[in-house]
Amino acid sequence: MDVTSPAYDVERMRSDFPILRRNVHGRGLVYLDSASSSQAPRQVLDAMYQHHRGHHANIGRAAHALAAEAGAAYENARSRVAAFVGARPGQVVFTGNATEAINLVAHAFVARESRQPADPRFRLGPGDEVVVTEMEHHSNLVPWQLLCQRTGATLRWISLTDDGHLDLSRLDRVINRRTRLVSWVHVSNLLGTVNPTREIVDRARAVGALTLLDGSQSVPHRPVDVRALDVDFLVFTGHKMCGPTGIGVLCGRVDLLDAMPPLLTGGGMVATVDLTEATFLPAPARFEAGTPAITQAVGLAAAVDYLNALGMTAVRDHERQLTRYTLDALGTMAGLRILGPPATAERGGVVSFVVDGWEPAAVARHLDRHGVQVRAGRHCAAPVCRRYGVPGTVRASLHLYNTRADIDRLVAALPDVTTARHRPLPPPGVPHGERCP
Repeated sequence: MDVTSPAYDVERMRSDFPILRRNVHGRGLVYLDSASSSQAPRQVLDAMYQHHRGHHANIGRAAHALAAEAGAAYENARSRVAAFVGARPGQVVFTGNATEAINLVAHAFVARESRQPADPRFRLGPGDEVVVTEMEHHSNLVPWQLLCQRTGATLRWISLTDDGHLDLSRLDRVINRRTRLVSWVHVSNLLGTVNPTREIVDRARAVGALTLLDGSQSVPHRPVDVRALDVDFLVFTGHKMCGPTGIGVLCGRVDLLDAMPPLLTGGGMVATVDLTEATFLPAPARFEAGTPAITQAVGLAAAVDYLNALGMTAVRDHERQLTRYTLDALGTMAGLRILGPPATAERGGVVSFVVDGWEPAAVARHLDRHGVQVRAGRHCAAPVCRRYGVPGTVRASLHLYNTRADIDRLVAALPDVTTARHRPLPPPGVPHGERCP
């Protein structure tokens, strides 16, 4: 599909996003930071407003009409979000974000010698191994580091090739009989690499390991079906898929969710309580203690409806062609190095680059003065930057509302960087102190 095809009318779609009409520093906004947080269409904003305006109440706490309406809206949102990734409602746990979803799974594991009740699949100890990849976002790395420190297990990783792919040549050695869990990113938030799932899942299954896939950069951009992926857990987050902040999803196998202890405890997740003990409701309720993000769930369901109306295949094809246009445009510029695979079939709509002799933040500040919003830094993927010898990158990330005109604006602004005040690059490994969703 050509990006100008009437079947995918970007200009009409852009009218759904009020923020795209604003100016920044006197220039029309070009938003190229959707890998960090995407923009929300008016359909999502209206859904949340209408819920607050006419149905706001707590769920499961009263027999009155507003409570019933709020509860129905919340569970209806769960059903729509589940269907979006090919799951059943009982598989979907609403969390605060993808980071919390990953931590919820990590929290389920206990030390092998612990007296805590735990399913054997969630016991770890010396000699056991957890496998990640070298390209993980910190949210899918640090929880496993702490888990291994807590239990005595060993953390291993699948390395990167020079062109930004996972090196699967030693997969059978890295994922072995000692492996208990494999957790990896579907699409890299820095390199844009689309990682294989079938080969990794098959190898994990062969050794009896659990699998977790971070879909934060894939679920918003391409068709994703948890049944076809065959992973045990899938996590993603609302604010990257045209929805609100403050809500994410853990989608898991029901038998595993039922075997996991809650991360948070309190009201709404208990079956019985007395002064000395409590029993917990089945999943997903046992993981949603207290007042949940009801309005955010309504907004996320509206975002899912919006994406479904466009068609995720069309979204993927649009972004793939726009990614190719971006790579070709930036690839002609002297002194600019692009990280990640060169082929668009192997990458999502994330293009990270460095400009020779310039700190990424200085490039991003210059682009901001031209109305072009990009992200600069390590993008919570410090090991990737270290692997490729850069302290950070400039990242332009695309979504369904971006156009070739956006890329033209980016490219037109970049040459001006050569006239700006030179700032030398810090050595690799120097902290940037950034927040990097």
